[in-house]
Amino acid sequence: MKNKLTRFKENEEAFNVIQPGKTLFDTIKGQWHNTFFQNNNDIVLELACGRGEYTTGLGAIYPDKNFIGIDIKGARIWKGAKWARENGHTHIAFLRTQIDHLDRFFDKDEVSEIWLTFPDPRPKKSDMHRRLTYPRYLNLYRSVLKPGGWFRFKTDNAGLFEYSLEEIQKLNWVTEVEFTRDLYTSPLLEEHHGIKTHYEFEFTAQGAKVHYLKCRFH
Repeated sequence: MKNKLTRFKENEEAFNVIQPGKTLFDTIKGQWHNTFFQNNNDIVLELACGRGEYTTGLGAIYPDKNFIGIDIKGARIWKGAKWARENGHTHIAFLRTQIDHLDRFFDKDEVSEIWLTFPDPRPKKSDMHRRLTYPRYLNLYRSVLKPGGWFRFKTDNAGLFEYSLEEIQKLNWVTEVEFTRDLYTSPLLEEHHGIKTHYEFEFTAQGAKVHYLKCRFH
Protein backbone atom coordinates (compact mmCIF):
# COMPACT_ATOMS: atom_id res chain seq x y z
CA MET A 1 0.00 0.00 0.00
CA LYS A 2 2.85 2.39 0.87
CA ASN A 3 4.42 1.75 -2.54
CA LYS A 4 1.13 2.51 -4.27
CA LEU A 5 0.69 5.73 -2.34
CA THR A 6 4.17 6.83 -3.36
CA ARG A 7 3.34 6.14 -7.00
CA PHE A 8 0.04 7.99 -6.76
CA LYS A 9 1.87 11.01 -5.31
CA GLU A 10 4.40 10.97 -8.16
CA ASN A 11 1.56 10.79 -10.70
CA GLU A 12 -0.06 13.83 -9.10
CA GLU A 13 3.12 15.83 -9.63
CA ALA A 14 4.05 14.39 -13.06
CA PHE A 15 3.49 16.65 -16.06
CA ASN A 16 3.02 13.63 -18.36
CA VAL A 17 0.18 12.03 -16.37
CA ILE A 18 -3.27 13.50 -17.06
CA GLN A 19 -5.69 12.41 -14.35
CA PRO A 20 -8.64 13.63 -12.24
CA GLY A 21 -7.79 16.70 -10.20
CA LYS A 22 -5.59 18.26 -12.86
CA THR A 23 -6.85 21.14 -15.03
CA LEU A 24 -5.92 19.39 -18.28
CA PHE A 25 -8.11 16.43 -17.37
CA ASP A 26 -11.20 18.54 -18.02
CA THR A 27 -9.88 20.69 -20.87
CA ILE A 28 -7.61 18.49 -23.01
CA LYS A 29 -10.19 17.29 -25.56
CA GLY A 30 -9.21 18.62 -28.97
CA GLN A 31 -6.15 20.30 -27.47
CA TRP A 32 -3.53 17.54 -27.35
CA HIS A 33 -1.54 18.95 -30.27
CA ASN A 34 -1.63 22.61 -29.22
CA THR A 35 -1.67 22.46 -25.43
CA PHE A 36 0.20 19.32 -24.45
CA PHE A 37 2.54 18.14 -27.22
CA GLN A 38 2.88 21.52 -28.93
CA ASN A 39 3.30 19.90 -32.34
CA ASN A 40 1.07 18.50 -35.10
CA ASN A 41 2.52 14.99 -35.14
CA ASP A 42 0.28 11.93 -35.29
CA ILE A 43 -1.21 10.73 -32.01
CA VAL A 44 -1.06 7.01 -31.21
CA LEU A 45 -3.07 5.50 -28.32
CA GLU A 46 -2.42 2.33 -26.33
CA LEU A 47 -5.70 1.35 -24.66
CA ALA A 48 -5.77 -0.54 -21.35
CA CYS A 49 -2.02 0.05 -21.45
CA GLY A 50 -1.06 -1.27 -18.02
CA ARG A 51 2.63 -0.44 -17.61
CA GLY A 52 2.65 1.15 -21.07
CA GLU A 53 5.09 -1.14 -22.83
CA TYR A 54 3.84 -0.16 -26.29
CA THR A 55 3.48 3.50 -25.40
CA THR A 56 7.10 3.72 -24.28
CA GLY A 57 8.49 1.13 -26.71
CA LEU A 58 7.01 2.71 -29.82
CA GLY A 59 7.71 6.17 -28.43
CA ALA A 60 11.41 5.37 -28.23
CA ILE A 61 11.39 4.22 -31.88
CA TYR A 62 9.21 7.00 -33.32
CA PRO A 63 10.13 10.38 -31.82
CA ASP A 64 8.18 12.03 -34.66
CA LYS A 65 4.87 10.72 -33.30
CA ASN A 66 2.99 11.37 -30.05
CA PHE A 67 2.03 8.45 -27.80
CA ILE A 68 -0.59 8.26 -25.07
CA GLY A 69 -1.13 5.24 -22.81
CA ILE A 70 -4.60 5.00 -21.28
CA ASP A 71 -5.52 2.98 -18.20
CA ILE A 72 -7.57 3.44 -15.04
CA LYS A 73 -4.86 1.94 -12.80
CA GLY A 74 -2.58 4.74 -11.63
CA ALA A 75 -0.03 2.43 -10.02
CA ARG A 76 0.47 0.72 -13.38
CA ILE A 77 0.86 3.74 -15.62
CA TRP A 78 3.33 5.18 -13.09
CA LYS A 79 6.05 2.91 -14.47
CA GLY A 80 5.75 4.03 -18.09
CA ALA A 81 5.30 7.68 -17.14
CA LYS A 82 8.39 7.64 -14.92
CA TRP A 83 10.48 5.98 -17.66
CA ALA A 84 9.37 8.58 -20.21
CA ARG A 85 10.30 11.48 -17.92
CA GLU A 86 13.67 9.99 -16.99
CA ASN A 87 14.51 9.51 -20.67
CA GLY A 88 13.35 12.94 -21.81
CA HIS A 89 10.50 11.68 -24.01
CA THR A 90 8.12 14.63 -23.91
CA HIS A 91 6.12 13.11 -26.78
CA ILE A 92 4.90 10.34 -24.42
CA ALA A 93 1.98 10.86 -22.03
CA PHE A 94 -0.45 8.84 -19.94
CA LEU A 95 -4.14 9.41 -19.33
CA ARG A 96 -5.87 7.89 -16.32
CA THR A 97 -9.45 7.10 -17.23
CA GLN A 98 -11.85 4.35 -18.26
CA ILE A 99 -11.84 3.41 -21.96
CA ASP A 100 -15.60 4.09 -21.98
CA HIS A 101 -14.82 7.79 -21.64
CA LEU A 102 -12.47 8.02 -24.62
CA ASP A 103 -14.61 10.57 -26.46
CA ARG A 104 -14.47 12.87 -23.43
CA PHE A 105 -10.75 13.33 -24.01
CA PHE A 106 -10.30 13.13 -27.77
CA ASP A 107 -12.04 15.03 -30.51
CA LYS A 108 -13.18 13.66 -33.85
CA ASP A 109 -10.19 12.74 -36.05
CA GLU A 110 -7.70 13.68 -33.31
CA VAL A 111 -6.09 10.21 -33.19
CA SER A 112 -4.13 8.50 -35.99
CA GLU A 113 -3.68 4.97 -34.60
CA ILE A 114 -4.92 2.75 -31.76
CA TRP A 115 -3.27 -0.28 -30.15
CA LEU A 116 -5.32 -2.60 -27.93
CA THR A 117 -3.00 -5.13 -26.30
CA PHE A 118 -4.09 -8.08 -24.17
CA PRO A 119 -7.36 -6.72 -22.78
CA ASP A 120 -9.40 -8.70 -20.27
CA PRO A 121 -11.09 -11.42 -22.41
CA ARG A 122 -14.38 -11.28 -20.46
CA PRO A 123 -15.21 -14.89 -21.39
CA LYS A 124 -18.70 -15.01 -19.83
CA LYS A 125 -21.54 -14.39 -22.27
CA SER A 126 -23.14 -12.02 -19.75
CA ASP A 127 -19.93 -9.97 -19.87
CA MET A 128 -19.77 -9.68 -23.66
CA HIS A 129 -20.78 -6.02 -23.63
CA ARG A 130 -17.67 -5.24 -21.58
CA ARG A 131 -15.22 -6.69 -24.10
CA LEU A 132 -13.12 -3.89 -25.55
CA THR A 133 -13.88 -5.15 -29.06
CA TYR A 134 -17.65 -5.12 -28.53
CA PRO A 135 -19.35 -3.05 -31.29
CA ARG A 136 -20.02 -0.14 -28.94
CA TYR A 137 -16.29 0.17 -28.27
CA LEU A 138 -15.34 -0.21 -31.92
CA ASN A 139 -17.67 2.67 -32.76
CA LEU A 140 -16.13 4.68 -29.94
CA TYR A 141 -12.65 4.15 -31.39
CA ARG A 142 -13.91 5.13 -34.82
CA SER A 143 -15.27 8.38 -33.42
CA VAL A 144 -11.79 9.62 -32.50
CA LEU A 145 -9.71 7.99 -35.27
CA LYS A 146 -8.89 9.84 -38.46
CA PRO A 147 -10.36 8.27 -41.61
CA GLY A 148 -7.95 5.54 -42.63
CA GLY A 149 -6.47 5.28 -39.13
CA TRP A 150 -5.09 1.92 -38.02
CA PHE A 151 -6.64 -0.19 -35.27
CA ARG A 152 -4.33 -2.94 -33.95
CA PHE A 153 -5.33 -5.71 -31.55
CA LYS A 154 -3.28 -8.38 -29.75
CA THR A 155 -4.44 -11.19 -27.47
CA ASP A 156 -3.48 -14.68 -26.37
CA ASN A 157 -7.14 -15.59 -25.92
CA ALA A 158 -8.41 -17.53 -28.96
CA GLY A 159 -12.05 -17.07 -28.02
CA LEU A 160 -11.75 -13.30 -27.71
CA PHE A 161 -9.80 -13.14 -30.96
CA GLU A 162 -12.38 -15.09 -32.98
CA TYR A 163 -15.17 -12.99 -31.50
CA SER A 164 -13.31 -9.75 -32.28
CA LEU A 165 -12.41 -10.80 -35.82
CA GLU A 166 -16.04 -11.70 -36.53
CA GLU A 167 -17.34 -8.39 -35.17
CA ILE A 168 -14.78 -6.37 -37.12
CA GLN A 169 -15.48 -8.19 -40.39
CA LYS A 170 -19.18 -7.30 -40.05
CA LEU A 171 -18.45 -3.58 -40.21
CA ASN A 172 -18.73 -1.90 -43.60
CA TRP A 173 -16.43 0.92 -42.51
CA VAL A 174 -13.47 -1.39 -41.86
CA THR A 175 -10.92 -2.15 -44.61
CA GLU A 176 -7.52 -3.80 -45.06
CA VAL A 177 -8.05 -6.44 -42.41
CA GLU A 178 -4.94 -8.56 -41.87
CA PHE A 179 -4.54 -11.09 -39.09
CA THR A 180 -2.61 -14.05 -37.76
CA ARG A 181 -3.37 -16.63 -35.12
CA ASP A 182 0.33 -17.16 -34.45
CA LEU A 183 2.16 -13.83 -34.46
CA TYR A 184 5.60 -15.28 -33.81
CA THR A 185 5.58 -17.24 -37.06
CA SER A 186 4.04 -14.39 -39.07
CA PRO A 187 5.60 -11.59 -41.18
CA LEU A 188 3.35 -9.25 -39.16
CA LEU A 189 5.72 -9.73 -36.22
CA GLU A 190 8.02 -7.08 -37.72
CA GLU A 191 5.42 -4.43 -36.92
CA HIS A 192 5.94 -5.03 -33.20
CA HIS A 193 9.65 -4.14 -33.08
CA GLY A 194 10.33 -6.79 -30.45
CA ILE A 195 8.05 -5.08 -27.94
CA LYS A 196 6.30 -7.41 -25.48
CA THR A 197 3.88 -6.53 -22.71
CA HIS A 198 4.27 -7.92 -19.19
CA TYR A 199 1.47 -10.40 -19.83
CA GLU A 200 2.89 -11.35 -23.21
CA PHE A 201 6.13 -12.47 -21.60
CA GLU A 202 4.12 -14.64 -19.21
CA PHE A 203 1.81 -16.09 -21.85
CA THR A 204 4.49 -16.93 -24.40
CA ALA A 205 6.68 -18.52 -21.71
CA GLN A 206 3.78 -20.91 -21.11
CA GLY A 207 3.59 -21.73 -24.82
CA ALA A 208 0.53 -19.63 -25.64
CA LYS A 209 0.10 -18.38 -29.20
CA VAL A 210 -0.36 -14.65 -29.71
CA HIS A 211 -3.18 -13.57 -32.04
CA TYR A 212 -2.99 -10.25 -33.86
CA LEU A 213 -5.07 -8.28 -36.30
CA LYS A 214 -4.89 -4.85 -37.84
CA CYS A 215 -7.36 -2.93 -39.95
CA ARG A 216 -8.22 0.57 -41.07
CA PHE A 217 -11.29 2.46 -39.87
CA HIS A 218 -13.02 4.78 -42.36
